[in-house]
Amino acid sequence: MLSLQSTGIRLCDRVTRREMLRIGGLGMCGLGLSQLLAPQAKAASNGRARSCIVLFLMGGAPQHSTWDPKPGAPENVRGDFAPISTSVPGVQFGELMPDLARRAHQLAVLRAVSTGDNAHSSSGYYMLTGRKHVPQNAENANPGAPNDWPNWGSVVQRLETPRGHLPDAVRLPCHIFNTDGSIWPGQDGGMLGRSVDPWLFRCQPSSPDYRISEFQLPDSMNLSRLQGRQQLARHLDQKVQATSASTHLGAFAAQQERAYGLLADAASRGAFDLQSESPETRAKYSDTPFGQSCLLARRLIEADVRLVQVNWYRGPDEPTDSPCWDSHRDESKRLKDVLVPPTDAAFSALLDDLQERGMLDETLVVCMSEFGRTPKFNGRAGRDHWGHVFSVALAGGGIQGGVVHGASDELGAYPTSGLVHPEDLTATIFHALGYTPETVFHDQVDRPHPISTGRVIEQILA
Repeated sequence: MLSLQSTGIRLCDRVTRREMLRIGGLGMCGLGLSQLLAPQAKAASNGRARSCIVLFLMGGAPQHSTWDPKPGAPENVRGDFAPISTSVPGVQFGELMPDLARRAHQLAVLRAVSTGDNAHSSSGYYMLTGRKHVPQNAENANPGAPNDWPNWGSVVQRLETPRGHLPDAVRLPCHIFNTDGSIWPGQDGGMLGRSVDPWLFRCQPSSPDYRISEFQLPDSMNLSRLQGRQQLARHLDQKVQATSASTHLGAFAAQQERAYGLLADAASRGAFDLQSESPETRAKYSDTPFGQSCLLARRLIEADVRLVQVNWYRGPDEPTDSPCWDSHRDESKRLKDVLVPPTDAAFSALLDDLQERGMLDETLVVCMSEFGRTPKFNGRAGRDHWGHVFSVALAGGGIQGGVVHGASDELGAYPTSGLVHPEDLTATIFHALGYTPETVFHDQVDRPHPISTGRVIEQILA
């Protein structure tokens, strides 16, 4: 809970030491106090998207039962689910995705994505940043140099001017971590610093007592007292600025004002209010953490958030040997009972919702995971990690619908055409948002870096 109250030893200005630490530490509560240099002007592309929603299927979605079925393969490869026709002649999806199959004309599917990396942590880093992890196939890796390339959301926050009180980049409803608790690299600001971490809103949006704890003031803290704290913060800023020549204080103060503004602004806080949606709309997304998080993402995009990353929620009931989409055991049962139906419903509802609101053409939606699954089932009726080929689906925001780019072989094991690496996907995402791959940002020691070393996937652009 965000707390702006304190008691303790008072300093010479009658400000307590704890008050100073807490006010200065708003960013430590996830409110992003910035120490950035002035952003570089972007190199313009013809991208159409104002915003992007990334649906991240943590664990590794199997290509065979979703976007790239292999009906002619042996039984221990093709799996238990048949392919079904889609709204695009000649294109088939797995039978557990009937809603998305009816919307295939809105989708571009990449069937030859490859990281060449079979570890969650390092392959995930590659997908989340467009940069290879050093070394590859490194499981339970944590953030830190040399693997400190910033997440897409951090780059967006580095390059963009904030549109309002809400941040430009948000993650929800939880960060991504392995079974041992190690946090994947590639989710934060990396070399740009913690001040541009995509804001993490931990929540359980499908829960009856859902709330965003960062927005909960103590009962004793009304808006009048909050404004008093804001005045106190300004007073401290003036005192510090009088004795310091730091060039970062202006950015710090600006982000501090945004933090207070967010707490005080009912409209910004209202973006998280799922109760204002009709029961019918909420039901379309499915009554699951992932489904309701997708609905929350749509509301945040409407409130001018630039990039929202929805992670498949790793709840306490997830099995430790097959958590989330990491289907090492009993894959068919997991896919049918837990994984695919809510994804099919939520992704489809999101497309419909954006279309009905006139937002799909200016919102890029990307559904991905860190890798795919092995062509053959293992001895536990599951599939293991496979980074050699897998699929990604995109829609909206300048993407041409009804397109399949790339192909895998007859076993869904290796690319045969249209190979796409994560840096190409990153370049395409930024292109859709209006940035060429050559657009430069500067890190904390003023070194220039292009936002991507990949090529834009022209074949899927409208």
